[in-house]
Amino acid sequence: MESESTLAAAPPLIEDDWALFLDVDGSLAEHAPTPDAVRIDPAIKQALPALSRKCGGALALVSGRSVQALDALFDPVHLAAVAGLHGLERRWHAGWEPAPSMDAGFLALAAEAEAIAVRFPGALIECRGGCLFLHWRAAPDAAIELRAFAESARARLPHHRLHPGAHGIEIRPLGMDKGAAIAAFMQAPPFLGRRPAFIGDDPADEPGFAQVNAMDGVSVLIGAPRVSAARHRLANPGAVRRWLLDSLNDEVLA
Repeated sequence: MESESTLAAAPPLIEDDWALFLDVDGSLAEHAPTPDAVRIDPAIKQALPALSRKCGGALALVSGRSVQALDALFDPVHLAAVAGLHGLERRWHAGWEPAPSMDAGFLALAAEAEAIAVRFPGALIECRGGCLFLHWRAAPDAAIELRAFAESARARLPHHRLHPGAHGIEIRPLGMDKGAAIAAFMQAPPFLGRRPAFIGDDPADEPGFAQVNAMDGVSVLIGAPRVSAARHRLANPGAVRRWLLDSLNDEVLA
């Protein structure tokens, strides 16, 4: 992993031969107290189709949100390539790959997490596609109990692992992360043969940074400097939006 001191350089403007992978929360858009409160800048919604054309269609959202949630967030823009739940579900040019189903034992764990969260107004539990998301951004007092619950859940879910974030923990099946999702996209057109670039902001994005670095790509950390595999940095989502719009130059937005 790279050191904090290597993160000062802003990324170059996007080239026509890139494959562009974009995290959403904390990267394209500012975080909000709850996922439902996040909003996408209309200028970025308008720019995404043009950016996709610039990259020959090789543009994908890569997010912890579900594909359904991403479609709702970016409506009316409909992107052909989207990886939801950190790649556990994918819609792209090769077709639709659904997330795994959830059994009764997993749903029972989610109910236990809900019983904890209800004692901390603002804490949020999401259960989707074999993933359990424990959020405490709006209820920091819940962090200790939800972390302890996640540790106990790991012992009961041998085929899952914990992915700590700045304000929550995700419990996800083994074998899939944003790096694996990017690698899968890069194996087929229109991504095949292009230079990958990925922007992300938190520890869940580190596998994506490592993957694009291994492919001589462009890895961009969003936010304050920290130890990361990313080789470039932008200060905040506002800087990301300016970078994306500047990369379009004189192209017509549509």
